[in-house]
Amino acid sequence: MITEPAAASQGTARAKILVIDDNPIIQRAVYYALRDKGYKVLMAGEVLDAINIIRDEHPDLILLDLSFPPDVMNIGGPLQDGFFFIDWVRRNPEVNKIPIMIISGSDPHTYKERVAVAGINVCFHKPLDKETLAAAIKLALQQNAAGSQPGESAGGA
Repeated sequence: MITEPAAASQGTARAKILVIDDNPIIQRAVYYALRDKGYKVLMAGEVLDAINIIRDEHPDLILLDLSFPPDVMNIGGPLQDGFFFIDWVRRNPEVNKIPIMIISGSDPHTYKERVAVAGINVCFHKPLDKETLAAAIKLALQQNAAGSQPGESAGGA
């Protein structure tokens, strides 16, 4: 997990973004892009770590990769799949209002319908355009603060 040291007090709380991706290159690229925009970035390389971070840190938004390597030890079970993670978030009343955005290298047509059913309509295909991603995050956070339902923000790449 990559976390950022506490920044100097600026009088306002920074939004916390949780990035869940098993690719360390993607993790670093997203970390630096969002940190440079003023966000506190939390990282998880697998879904089970992400659940602990959500419980401890209460992020304001989640960026989620859908595909993870198989759990050869079968410890994590089905939660290693991004869709099972989305179901867990949406069924948990403490965190079900957190907006989720998909970041995936998979063909968007293979999962578009499933994420729409889950209330997510912001999906990014890797490689990510940092400025488009940052703009979509800003919009989703504003809409969530205004009381919109998760996934109502428009956009995506």
